Amino acid sequence: MLIDEQYKKQLIKHLSEFITEDRLALFYDNLKQRTSRITIVLEDIFHSQNASAVLRTADCFGIQNIHIIENRNQHNINHNVSLGSSKWLTETFYNKSENNTKECLQNLRKDGFRILATTPRNAKSIHDIDLNNEKIALLFGAEQEGLSGLSLQLADEKIKIPMYGFTESYNISVAAALCMQTVISKMRASEVEWQLTEVEKDEVLLNWLRNSIKESVLIEQRFIKEIISQ
Repeated sequence: MLIDEQYKKQLIKHLSEFITEDRLALFYDNLKQRTSRITIVLEDIFHSQNASAVLRTADCFGIQNIHIIENRNQHNINHNVSLGSSKWLTETFYNKSENNTKECLQNLRKDGFRILATTPRNAKSIHDIDLNNEKIALLFGAEQEGLSGLSLQLADEKIKIPMYGFTESYNISVAAALCMQTVISKMRASEVEWQLTEVEKDEVLLNWLRNSIKESVLIEQRFIKEIISQ
């Protein structure tokens, strides 16, 4: 449900009355650790276990935004693996255009993201990247085929995780976790202001409240009617 910006803080205050003080305190503590400077892009992931594991890991690392590209494969969630992590994340789906990959990556670049495509060949080590005070989008492809040729072409840089065994690649959920850990550690050790802005915090908190409260839509509708009638 869309509301005017002027009502947002009032609505947050109102919805906060429907959860416990401990849970609200947990929300505010987690907001301090959230970032939108790193985002995850999943292109045509078809194993629900892997997609769900990536979402769960992103939530654990405090990465708020996930971009999901569906060209051939539909994004599905395994709730036993995700453990409800989707409701804490902001997911943007690309599945309605002729080329969803191009649309997604172009949008991210317009928003100032440097796009890093993961591939096991002809790529720089994830440990050698320099954040350069830039926002980072980590791009991961399907389990067997990897990223599409277009996504590799449109990426700003290709990265890989060093491997020292016979197997050619990591499982995608493992690769995503290793990349996230490396980039998050670099970001937190830098002087970059990586936390959410106050506007972003309000938007995320409002969504967390909506997703946590039974019949939140009806509560919100009644509240907005009361505000408008005043």
